Order: sequence, then structure tokens, then C-alpha cells
Amino acid sequence: MMTIISLLLLASLLPHLTFTARVNVGIVNGKEAEPHSRPYMVSVQAKEHHICGGFLISDRFVMTAAHCRKNSSSVLTVVLGAHDLKKNENSVRFTVESYHQHPNYTNKSFHNDILLLKLEKNVQLNDNIKWISIPAEGSDIEAGSVCSIAGWGRLATKGKRSDRLMETDVKVMNNMECERKWGKKYFSTSQMMCVHGDGGSCNGDSGGPLVWLVSQKCVIVINDLKFIQKCQFIFFGSTS
Repeated sequence: MMTIISLLLLASLLPHLTFTARVNVGIVNGKEAEPHSRPYMVSVQAKEHHICGGFLISDRFVMTAAHCRKNSSSVLTVVLGAHDLKKNENSVRFTVESYHQHPNYTNKSFHNDILLLKLEKNVQLNDNIKWISIPAEGSDIEAGSVCSIAGWGRLATKGKRSDRLMETDVKVMNNMECERKWGKKYFSTSQMMCVHGDGGSCNGDSGGPLVWLVSQKCVIVINDLKFIQKCQFIFFGSTS
């Protein structure tokens, strides 16, 4: 089910989205996604070079991670409808009209790392370009639930980035297990969740969504965790 999100709703929603940890997302031990099977996926670019993932949440707004915009003078564009970033594929580039950073975000912490991009004009939806729903406040996912991640990031910890969209499935971990592994300094049971699997995320493509396969809704934004050493265990911030 797709949901139209108005500017007013987005303005009221933004302070309630708490993205506490950061994870750079590229897909390790994954597979190439079926072309255009994730029509909500967005390539966020600077000077026409891919820097982050993102996802379309209405016909005018893209959600990504706040740290993807280095400073207030940085100009970003977004590419919609792409699978292989080296090919045109009838993809569409949009300039960003305005940037709406979470009011409590600071680049000195891992908290509230979220950015809404208002596009210059409404997106014309088609088979390759569609938005994805985001969960209602208070939504929760049980440990063991299967989700998916996707991105154009690195294929290994020190590997090259992929021009084609890659994907893998991951499972939600028990919060207490995650807290034991990472400690309270990096993990908050009230604001975060962990996922893991044979595949995982890596450096180079923050800002994409974690998608719960049951509902096909975006659960949270993938952020950028600088202290991750290997590209499999993943923190995510929660929208609840």
C-alpha cells in the first residue's frame, strides 16, 4: 500500500523519527537486485557522483541520512528509476529545492541522522519509480523477522562499489543480544535495532531503507556507523 505524505505531515513527522546509529551501506555476500524491483530506491549524488542511497516517500520527497550532506552549502541531486548507475535506463535526475534536516541532528553524534529532500517538482510515477510507505509511530518488529537491504555501495570491506543495485536479506536481532554485543555506548534498546545475516552492509551507501518483507514498508533509514570494522553486523535507528 502506498501512502501520500504531505509537507505538513512530514514537518510533524520529522522530530519523531529517531535514527540513532549510523551504518554505511553497500551489500556484501548479496546478489544483484532484479532490475527495477525496488522502484523506491534513489541514488543521492553530489556533482553527479553517487554518494548515498535514499528512498522516495512521496511524489515530492526523498528520505536519506543527514550526514550525506556535508555542509549547508552542499548541493545534492537525486536519480530515480535507476538500476545500473552507468546506464541511462530512462532514469530521471531531479535537483533538490530544499533540505529538511532533523532539528536535533549533529554531526558530532550518532543521533537523529535523517534528512528529507524536497524535490524541485513532483515526480511522475511509473513502473520504475514508486514511493514506499513508512511505518506508523510505535510500530515494532519482532526478533527473527526477515527484512531486506539494498544499495550501490562496496561489495567488500575494502572492495569496489557496485554500479548495479545489490540486495540481501537480514534478520532482526533480539535487542538484549545486540546490547550485550555492542554495549550501551553504541546501542539503545529504546531507539535502535540490530540486524544480521550471511550478507550485510558495508561502506559507501548510507541513507537507504531497511524493508520489512511482510509489509513491504520501509522500517528505518540505514545510517553510517564509522566504527564498524567488518561489513555484516548492522545497527539501525528506529522510527518508533
